[in-house]
Amino acid sequence: MIVGTAGHIDHGKTTLVRALTGVDTDRLKEEKARGISIELGYAYTPLANGDVLGFIDVPGHEKLVHTMAGGASGIDFGLLVVAADDGVMPQTREHLAILAMLGVARGAVALTKADRADAARLEAVRGEIAALVAGTFLEDAPVFGTNASLAGDAGVAALQAYLHGEAQAMARRDATGLFRLAVDRVFTLSGHGTVVTGTAHAGQVSAGDEAADLRLMPAGARVRVRGIHAQNQPSETGAAGQRCALNLAGIDKAAIARGDWIADARCFLPSRHVDVALTLLPSADMPVRAWSPLHVHLGAARHVAHAVPISAESLAPGQSGWVQLVFDEPVCAMPGDRYIVRNAQATRTVGGGRVLDPNAPDRKRRAAARLAGLQALSSMLDGGGLRPVLEHAPLGLDEAALQRLTGRPVDEIAAPDGAVWIEARNAQGPRTLMLAAHWDALCARVEQALAAFHQGAPDEPGPDSARLRRMAMPAGPDALWTSVLDALQRDGRVARNGPWLHLPTHTSTLAEAESAMAARLLPLLAEGAFDPPWVRDLARLQNEPEDAVRQLLRKLLRRGEVAQVVKDLFYHRDQVRALAALAADLAGRPEGLNAAVFRDATGLGRKRAIQILEFLDRVGYTRRVRDMHLLRGDSAYAAMQRPAEPVS
Repeated sequence: MIVGTAGHIDHGKTTLVRALTGVDTDRLKEEKARGISIELGYAYTPLANGDVLGFIDVPGHEKLVHTMAGGASGIDFGLLVVAADDGVMPQTREHLAILAMLGVARGAVALTKADRADAARLEAVRGEIAALVAGTFLEDAPVFGTNASLAGDAGVAALQAYLHGEAQAMARRDATGLFRLAVDRVFTLSGHGTVVTGTAHAGQVSAGDEAADLRLMPAGARVRVRGIHAQNQPSETGAAGQRCALNLAGIDKAAIARGDWIADARCFLPSRHVDVALTLLPSADMPVRAWSPLHVHLGAARHVAHAVPISAESLAPGQSGWVQLVFDEPVCAMPGDRYIVRNAQATRTVGGGRVLDPNAPDRKRRAAARLAGLQALSSMLDGGGLRPVLEHAPLGLDEAALQRLTGRPVDEIAAPDGAVWIEARNAQGPRTLMLAAHWDALCARVEQALAAFHQGAPDEPGPDSARLRRMAMPAGPDALWTSVLDALQRDGRVARNGPWLHLPTHTSTLAEAESAMAARLLPLLAEGAFDPPWVRDLARLQNEPEDAVRQLLRKLLRRGEVAQVVKDLFYHRDQVRALAALAADLAGRPEGLNAAVFRDATGLGRKRAIQILEFLDRVGYTRRVRDMHLLRGDSAYAAMQRPAEPVS
């Protein structure tokens, strides 16, 4: 168990910790000279069952609340310290509010300097304490009168016995999941190198584990742990709930700062936009409106952010709601992480809450679907499991997102009822977890998009994969799209003709006479290169009815053997590939691809050059931006093209 002190400056927190553990947590010369704590202090004492009880002693000065908040982010037990002579003071109230906002649920109260007050004063201060803690996690907590300066003080002994009993009765924190430690101190140790200390929020780490992919976040630099002290004892492992010192290899002290994380690489995707549930304290000195500046204490870090209310136009003191915090720099968080906020001047704690979405969108924050998604995340954090989240994820969640959402490796994530794992085409690719109903709807949407395409362009063979994706699933990961196409083709619901996709009913079969005519027409189109004969010219050359030639070419179009640039002008597919390659070559040049450049390169007239460029736009190979045509890298033509002849 980790105990965190809380209370006003000069109320005897450090003296009390020394009496409980024998350790003086004031380690700086300035602290000893001034008699006040400036930095976080740490102390440990053994328990009868072999465990170790840890203490984080925090400074009480109002200008050092940011330091207090950084230390309090990882504690299990809050020890509120109130001096008998002063009674409840401003930082007493603020520190208690911080502990409550950080989700601390267990604690006790130490009434210090009891020797400086008579019985009436002690009773009055106990009354102040009772009024202060009413309605908080300390409402029913015991209050211990102490005189920590007196050796063998009965009050200190009683408090010590209570803390030891609470620590030994506390269930061990679940050490499964992805390891992450919030760094609150970094230093170098002679003969060892860089050392970081902090509280492990989740998971377990082992010294010398070469397979572990640990990162300094948000920087992303890889680190290796070569030595561990857990709860002030040498250990091969460090686990969730323990104070740990990690001896890191391969990284300099200057690269690390308080507030950084040492975390499994799968934990975080740093983001500037974080959606949170925020509760403003009744004592807050301001409402939160759009773009209100706030100081945010998250993990061991302090950041500046601007708040954008989501669930309402603003939040008044005492109200709760959803807010997006927009940070100046990317930050690391996971759903459920607790945080506190202070006002723009960093002089008062005004509220706090928990993280809902650490990778929130920066647009359409108040859209109905977005609000429903935040409600689903809130339900998940309240014990509702993954299903509420999946209900509002029509494209499912891939393995990386699931690991960041749950803080667990993917092999520990069970699919809820009604959900299925969608396998990637590549065995090494990420799977996607989604509700079966959403999967069925996605597959149906692809079929509907194909049907609409065939209806609008009955003579075309069908769209390529990239074009169909823009029609049916413009958002979503590549792996999911390939899985959808593979499943539809495997089930016979979609067919492929070269690069073109079509419904099984959208096909053409040539009669014997048509096959014979096609064998004569296709060479003529190929010989025509970039200026093939029109339908009327082909009919005259072959002495065939114009309608018969037109209908045959439309069948060949469906089969992907020709392309129709404009009505009655068909190009052989090999010439289309050559035109596409030429366009790609020109698009990569400084002057870019436009009608004049393409006209000169092909030797065609301006009108025909424009028609071909419009065709390439239409099939999704290029897209027009003013007078220029920009290449789309995901088009089937890009995959089919062969190298272009150099253009002089």
